[in-house]
Amino acid sequence: MTILLSVTLIAGFNQGLLLPLLAIMLDHRGIASDLNGLNSMALYIGTFGMMFFIEKPVRKLGYKTGILAGIVLAGAATTLFPICSALWVWFILRIVVGIGDSALHYCTQLWIVSSSPPERRGRFISLYGMAYGLGFSLGPIGINLTNLGDWIPFALNALLFTIVAMFVLKLKPEYPEAAQSAAVKGNRFAFTYKVAWFALLPAVLYGLLESTMNSNFPLYGLRVHLSEAEISLLLPSLGVGSLLVMFPLGSLSDRLGRKSVLTFCAFSAALLFFAVPLAEDKVAWLFVLLTLIGGLVGSFFSLGLAYAADLLPKNVLPSANVIASIHFSIGSLLGPSIGGYSMHNIAASSPFIILGTAFLLFSAAGLFFRKSRGAEASESNSFVI
Repeated sequence: MTILLSVTLIAGFNQGLLLPLLAIMLDHRGIASDLNGLNSMALYIGTFGMMFFIEKPVRKLGYKTGILAGIVLAGAATTLFPICSALWVWFILRIVVGIGDSALHYCTQLWIVSSSPPERRGRFISLYGMAYGLGFSLGPIGINLTNLGDWIPFALNALLFTIVAMFVLKLKPEYPEAAQSAAVKGNRFAFTYKVAWFALLPAVLYGLLESTMNSNFPLYGLRVHLSEAEISLLLPSLGVGSLLVMFPLGSLSDRLGRKSVLTFCAFSAALLFFAVPLAEDKVAWLFVLLTLIGGLVGSFFSLGLAYAADLLPKNVLPSANVIASIHFSIGSLLGPSIGGYSMHNIAASSPFIILGTAFLLFSAAGLFFRKSRGAEASESNSFVI
C-alpha cells in the first residue's frame, strides 16, 4: 500500500507541476490564452485515448507492469520539454505524459479499491486521494525552481519517477479479478452506467476542476496582476484544503453514505466558486476560498469511485474504473478549452462561473438518483446479466 501511495503522490506532483508551469512558459512566449488552453488539452487527449485500450493489457499483464510502463512513458516525456521547445512537440509530449499518467492512475486506483474491505473503503480510497492531493499541491511550488534554470523542475520530476520505479520493482505481481462470463464482457459497461451513473459523474467534475485550475488559473492570476510566486502559492491551496478534510470526509461517507456527502459538498463548492471573482487580486481571500473549495471537492474522484464500488459487484470494477477515467479525461479536455475560450472572449473570471454551475447541476442530479435493483444485487454478490 505504501508503494502504491508513493506512485500516486509522484503522479500527482507531475501533473501539479507541468500544467501551470507549461501554461506560464507559453504565456511568456506570447501564446494567447485560448491556444494555450488547447495545448494543455493534449495531456488529457492521451489520458482519454488510453482508457479505451488499457483494461485488457492490465488484466493480462497485471498492475505492476502497467505501473512501470506508465512511469517510463511519463518520466521520459517530461525530460524532453526543456530540450524541445516547439509548440507542436510539446503537444505530442503532453499526449505521451497523459498516456503514462493514465496507466499509473488506472492501476493504482483499481488495485487499492478492489483490495479494500467494503466497511473501510472510504478510508482506504481517501488515503489514495490524500497521496495524489499532496503531490498535486507540492507540484506548483516547483515553478519557483525555474529561477535556477528552466530545466530544473523537469529534471526533478524525472528523478522522482526513477526512485519510485525502483520500489515498484519490489512489488509482487497481482491481477484484476476476471469477468464471470462472456455475457458480462458484452454488457458490463451498460450495466455499470445503469447502476452507478451518479457515482461516475464526480470524475467528470474533478477533471474539469483540476484542468481548469491548473491551466486557466495561472492565466487568470496574471490578468488580475498576481505575481508568479503568488500564483504558485495559491494553486496548492486546493490541495491543502483537500488534505485537511479528505480522510474525515472518507470516514464520514462510510457512516452517512457517499451520496449525501457528495451532494452537500458539490452544492457548497458551487457557492464558493461564484464568490472567487469577488476576491479579485486579494491573495488572502483567494487562499481561503480555494482552500475551502479544495476541502469540499478535492476528494470527488476518489469518493465517486468508492461509491461506484459500493454499488457494483467486484468483477465489474475494472470497467467502472475505465469509465471513471474516461469521464475524468472528458472533464479535463473540456476545462482548458472552454476556460481558455471564455477568458479570451467573455471575461477573465468566467472559468469560475462555469465550475460553479457544473457543481450546482451535479448537486441537483443527486435529488433524482436512487439505488437500483442492480446495486442491491451487487451487494449480495449475485451479479447476473
